[in-house]
Amino acid sequence: MAQPIISFKDYGFQYTAQASPTLHHINLDIYPGEKVLIAGASGSGKSTIGSCLNGLIPYAYPGESTGKLTIGGKDPKESSIFELSQIVGTVLQDTDGQFIGLTVGEDIAFALENDCVPQDQMKETVHEVAKLVDIDHHLEYAPHDLSGGQKQRVSLAGVMVEQVKVLLFDEPLANLDPAAGRVTIELIDEVQKRTGAAVIIIEHRLEDVLWRSVDRIVLMDEGRIVADMPTKDFLSGDMLLEHGIREPLYLTALRYAGISITKELEPQHVESLTLSGEQKEKVRSWYRDNAGLTGAKKERRELLRVENLSFGYTPEVQNLKDVSFSIEEGEMVSIVGKNGAGKSTLAKLICGFEKPTSGRICLEGRDLSGDTIKERAKTIGYVMQNPNQMISKPMIWDEVEMALLSGDMNEQERKERVEETLKICGLYPFRKWPVSALSYGQKKRVTIAGILVQRPQIIILDEPTAGQDYHHYTEIMEFLKELNTQGFTIVMITHDMHLMLEYTPRAIVFCEGMLLADTTAARVLNDPSLVQRANLKETSLYTLSVMCGIEEPQEFTERFIAYEEARRRR
Repeated sequence: MAQPIISFKDYGFQYTAQASPTLHHINLDIYPGEKVLIAGASGSGKSTIGSCLNGLIPYAYPGESTGKLTIGGKDPKESSIFELSQIVGTVLQDTDGQFIGLTVGEDIAFALENDCVPQDQMKETVHEVAKLVDIDHHLEYAPHDLSGGQKQRVSLAGVMVEQVKVLLFDEPLANLDPAAGRVTIELIDEVQKRTGAAVIIIEHRLEDVLWRSVDRIVLMDEGRIVADMPTKDFLSGDMLLEHGIREPLYLTALRYAGISITKELEPQHVESLTLSGEQKEKVRSWYRDNAGLTGAKKERRELLRVENLSFGYTPEVQNLKDVSFSIEEGEMVSIVGKNGAGKSTLAKLICGFEKPTSGRICLEGRDLSGDTIKERAKTIGYVMQNPNQMISKPMIWDEVEMALLSGDMNEQERKERVEETLKICGLYPFRKWPVSALSYGQKKRVTIAGILVQRPQIIILDEPTAGQDYHHYTEIMEFLKELNTQGFTIVMITHDMHLMLEYTPRAIVFCEGMLLADTTAARVLNDPSLVQRANLKETSLYTLSVMCGIEEPQEFTERFIAYEEARRRR
């Protein structure tokens, strides 16, 4: 019988800086060639499991452990972190903290240099792996000049050059557009098959991970394993929503139609579903019964106008090309498209961080070209994608309060506003903590809180829910929606198609610096040609509706969204 490559036996761990253990009585064996998904809400302990595997515990994060852990048959406490890196290769969620080289090529080659690989062989391997992850045209770039998704590809390539026995991916999809996320899951699958390594994926985006099969799903809650079972068995239960994880949309739609999710349904992929004729009729019947749910478009006054906007970071390359659109007061809009399409660049231009080469931006009919960044910030709040680029104070409370200090509020008013915002963002229990003690996802919430506390007229959020579990995702989005109902205009740059469908009736689609489409969110994900051009991914609701013989997949998606909205209101 094969021996596990990783084995936890009644394992527990408590960080030195914390008063109680993070992990309790972990019993988990992972075998060579297995692919395992570890899921759980923020703070459930899943990232701590990852830190135990790659040597960050105990070498970077000291603490006390109980029980037994072996990796490749060795106790990690008796191995060096270098020795562990020869067994476990890791792609971190925060890619900026993983880069070593001055260029992409150097960074990918780092492990090969440590192993004294001959230069010709090293260059050949680097080019081969870089091409596989579609980053071969950026080998001379500095890693920090890349988009979030491109950085993720570089990190993945750096792991793939190693001949490790375990590949550990900590939220590998967090900064990727939908199509790039799909490619990443395919790449992970190909690498696993080619190398025979065990693959461990820690990820919130369950439906995206399940684009390719996983052998088991391990569910964490409050530092304990509450489930460890084959994928189809796991999806047949009701454990996901109970533990803060969003179930795949196609399963939710089937439940709404009165169909029980069983193992016999083969629920692990939307394409693998084995629906009977009677079950397909149930879906069609639900579709007909909810015909009156979609609402009419509201008439609003124009708030923000972008006219013939063009911009390039260098004279040779135009990052935005003749972009025009308007956003009305009180709208909630998604800006979507592939990594590097120009979405974040657009936000920087609106906020005044960059100046356009041509065109103009107007707020309530007034040209903003003469306004400073500080003047724009009074009406336009911007939450960046990378929280590490925004945080400037060591303590959470001070970071959130900072924007109010230059205003007219007295101390009590500031205290009440900060407390309210921290509660909304799920950070109130940590109000006296240092920022350095937070996870990447928690840091993200701190930056959102630092902008929301100002209550600006327009809020632009770059990937607001990246790294958030379903509970905190819903909490943040419901708060943003509440602000929206109060008249605030919300613009979100996102790769999360669930977010776009659920919360933003309208989507503006970019591709290679050009505005590709400006239409409803449902129409975007039910137009195969548009999906392909913008590097998006058709929603599983589209696939399900076609499977069930519904002639208007877009309408099916819109009725699903309206049905969910009605359920939330109730």
